[in-house]
Amino acid sequence: MTTTDIGVNDDTGEGADGRRPRPWEGGFWLSEWAFPLFVASLASGIFAGTHLYYTYQTGVFNEVAVVALLKAGMENGSYGAAAAFGAGFLFARIIEAPMVGILDIGGSLQTGVGIGIPAMLLAAGVTAPLEHFWLALPTGAVIGLAIGWLVLVIRRATLNSPDAGSTFGADVMMGAGNSAGRYLGPLVILAAATASVPVGLGSTLGAILFYWWKKPLTGGAILGAMAAGLFFPIVK
Repeated sequence: MTTTDIGVNDDTGEGADGRRPRPWEGGFWLSEWAFPLFVASLASGIFAGTHLYYTYQTGVFNEVAVVALLKAGMENGSYGAAAAFGAGFLFARIIEAPMVGILDIGGSLQTGVGIGIPAMLLAAGVTAPLEHFWLALPTGAVIGLAIGWLVLVIRRATLNSPDAGSTFGADVMMGAGNSAGRYLGPLVILAAATASVPVGLGSTLGAILFYWWKKPLTGGAILGAMAAGLFFPIVK
């Protein structure tokens, strides 16, 4: 039976042969090759948002504390913190995605594509993609395509391999971004403090509350910075 021979029951979602269609049998929306296109679309918009922030100081798709890492690099020319933080999350999420079937938009795209990769480009002296909107869109799209295809390649080589007997150690990376993020609370607080005093105080208060609640400091630091930034906008 070919894929075109499969009918779908509207009530159960099962095919004419009594089984549900597999992803590659469900048309465009459920096809594997559509995934890189979706990732490319998201990455294109996110990278363009970073272009807006680089040129007009507005429009980036990230939390205040994370943006502060990039802002610090723009002011003093040191992009190491932003590049390491963003690229680390991106790498962890790309390895994690094939295992869990979900590509985390916040960690992989907003942080990785929106902060990490731009920081690496700026550190290398490549500024054109962040200075021109017409170049930012295709640059983000190419990055997104690469991420999407890389996730599929890893999945085919691990979970969808013929014997499916090994994940080649990729399962160790599950949640690596969150695990590493537990130790980045102080860095987030310092980055928030460099943005403005109220945002830094809000980040510190949030971290203290989360410590009291026995939760990861990083989450409290980021939420505290966001809450303080809402009431005390950063003066340009």
